[in-house]
Amino acid sequence: MIHFDLAGLKEKQKKLTAQSEEENFWSDQENAKKILKEKKSIENKITEYESVVTMYEDVETLIELAEEEGDSSLVDEIKAAYEEAANKIEAFKIKTLLSGKYDGNNAIISIHAGSGGTDAMDWAAMLLRMYTRWCEDKEYKVQLLDLQDDASAGIKSATLRVEGEYAYGYLKNEKGVHRIVRISPFDSSGRRHTSFSSLDVMPEIDDDVTVDINPDDLRIDTYRSSGAGGQHVNKTDSAIRITHIPTNIVVTCQNERSQHQNRDMAMKVLKSKLLELKEQEHKENLAELAGDYSQITWGSQIRSYVFHPYSLVKDHRTNAEAGNVQAVMDGKLDYFINEKLKQKD
Repeated sequence: MIHFDLAGLKEKQKKLTAQSEEENFWSDQENAKKILKEKKSIENKITEYESVVTMYEDVETLIELAEEEGDSSLVDEIKAAYEEAANKIEAFKIKTLLSGKYDGNNAIISIHAGSGGTDAMDWAAMLLRMYTRWCEDKEYKVQLLDLQDDASAGIKSATLRVEGEYAYGYLKNEKGVHRIVRISPFDSSGRRHTSFSSLDVMPEIDDDVTVDINPDDLRIDTYRSSGAGGQHVNKTDSAIRITHIPTNIVVTCQNERSQHQNRDMAMKVLKSKLLELKEQEHKENLAELAGDYSQITWGSQIRSYVFHPYSLVKDHRTNAEAGNVQAVMDGKLDYFINEKLKQKD
């Protein structure tokens, strides 16, 4: 079921436009930016809807023209126009499903290697590449906040900030355990190995959302950056590690240019994590959260990527399957993301 209130959106656009034209509009800059952001988002939705309608009408016109003229040479053009319109309509339908509280926000992704030793760390690095490729295809901006690599191969963990409209909405269901089955490149006997890595996805919380954190609940450590951080790596103790003592949640940031910037970004990630956890636990406030939330919960995997003895990617929640595992690893994830979003219907 598509829920798209065009009349309501146009009315909201009209009101926001009127607000933006008021004489004292910029007296509160933060509120002004918020209004303009919402106005742009609504305008984009209306434009996209009108584009889809135009494409559909163009296909109808081509069909009518071919029938009137008895011109079979237009068949290929009609097929191509129909396919393009169908793809646009499907993408638009999926976007209408992104109606959650934070679906329009940027996303913060954390990847952690699980059981499987070197294979798992290599698998975590493969997932990092896969999601980076997907973001690039979507023209989302990707910022690497933290990377803990391994001396032998792969990564222990990585944290990314994904900037773009509906980044969290699309990525939220990717949260969970991902399994790989393959012939291990690190096994001299050429045996098949199964490895696991987990993905955590949180919405980036806007500055106007207040998250009250007691400073006494935080332990803040500085340490020397390591890994792919550019010219500042291993020169200053600019990396930041923040531990939220009541929950034992730990966030790190090392890839900003200064300790101050790393601290600000780490706090942003912590706020996002705590707010998401508070809502998941249905707690009234952060003070009610207690317990060790730092450990990865290894439950049933959400998706398996099989390289051997056959090629298959399968989502265990939707039963969606794809035989071209390499294409998926190159970031072609929309099919799996969309099938999960459709379960909301």
